[in-house]
Amino acid sequence: MTPDLWMILAFAGLLIAGVPVAFSLALAGSVGIVTGLSPEMLATLGTNTYNSIAKYPLIAIPLFILTGLIFERSGVALRLVRFAQALIGPRHGGLALVAVLVCMIMGGMSGSGPADAAAVAMVMLPSMTKAGYPKPFSATLIAASASTAILIPPSVALILYSIVVPGVDLRALFAAGLFPGILAGLSLLVPALFLARRYGWEGSAPVEDAERLSVGAAFRQALPALFAPVLILGGLRSGLFTPTEAAVVAVAYGTLVGLFLTRELSLGDLWALLGEAAIISGVVMLIIALAGVFAWAGTMLGTFRHLAEWMIGLTDNGVLLLVLVMLAVLIAGMLLDAISIYLILMPILIPVMQHFEWNPVWFGILLAMNIAIGQFTPPVAVNLMVTTEVAKIRLEHTLGWALIFVVAMAAAMAVVAMFPAIALWLPTWLGYNV
Repeated sequence: MTPDLWMILAFAGLLIAGVPVAFSLALAGSVGIVTGLSPEMLATLGTNTYNSIAKYPLIAIPLFILTGLIFERSGVALRLVRFAQALIGPRHGGLALVAVLVCMIMGGMSGSGPADAAAVAMVMLPSMTKAGYPKPFSATLIAASASTAILIPPSVALILYSIVVPGVDLRALFAAGLFPGILAGLSLLVPALFLARRYGWEGSAPVEDAERLSVGAAFRQALPALFAPVLILGGLRSGLFTPTEAAVVAVAYGTLVGLFLTRELSLGDLWALLGEAAIISGVVMLIIALAGVFAWAGTMLGTFRHLAEWMIGLTDNGVLLLVLVMLAVLIAGMLLDAISIYLILMPILIPVMQHFEWNPVWFGILLAMNIAIGQFTPPVAVNLMVTTEVAKIRLEHTLGWALIFVVAMAAAMAVVAMFPAIALWLPTWLGYNV
């Protein structure tokens, strides 16, 4: 067998054996180095792992993770729910609409689907259950809605994409993700509202005393949370700070909101959140670092080039190949996390993207929408794992509902694929390089 095949089979075998993705990537890369290059080249492991994470834009990832945790602990989700419910009022499907809207707004603060899902599920699930919504439906809807965090800026996944794909402006990616993110959220609302009306699920006040709040009072309570996306995106647009600096601003703003405005965050809580964010960020950075071994080995052996040439040789029809790529990414999203998918697949897909002259910003948004679907599609559905844990139900109970929302969001992705202007209009209008 060729070294290429040895490396790919080693990676597949390690994943099947249950070895964590990060170590599977490093070990498979080492197999490729030993079989295709030289055992002495293993001395480059330290350099490759360091070079993979020694990139200034990556600082934004742990900071946005910390931002999501701070806003989750600061009672922001509760205030957003109260405002959304006061705005919408009690009606069939009202709580479903509230859940989707709050998830989308929270996504504009955290950039992380699991953090978004946890914050909203803690507030919404008890209320939706009291209003007659089945727990599997509620858990799936929140998990699916939270996946829009991967699209709506700031997005941790888009930050990584901008690093992996050279020459892509992160500000353009952030702007391009906004409308597709909104479209994805709206696509989830269609089946949710239909099902709520069909089964007569009644939307009532989601939190205690919510019915006593006027729209104005609820808006005043939610204003600090609503201002967070405006601050981040406004600062980026004005050039006041870079995307990495925006992450620092988001942490500082969230801390001030939690300590002095909502007063639900103490210094002790903040210290604990720093530790929690460090653990989550450590896992992310470990994957990125060890994937550097796999990427270097694949590049040196020509593995990625061979796979890209094989994909290009499948068909001359760019549309057909795009469909095949999206199906492959969807399957990968059902098994792997977003970070691993970008690190594994992008070295293969970049030559394909360049060959067919696909716009890299538009293609990045399509990938993000596809990976978002994977976040609530079993067997490995990170968002769904969070919400089912909160709901105290088994993951398999949500499978039927998940398929409905997969179809809905896939339809939204197809619309963005057919009409690239949905993603590209805003960054073009703002003057970013697309």
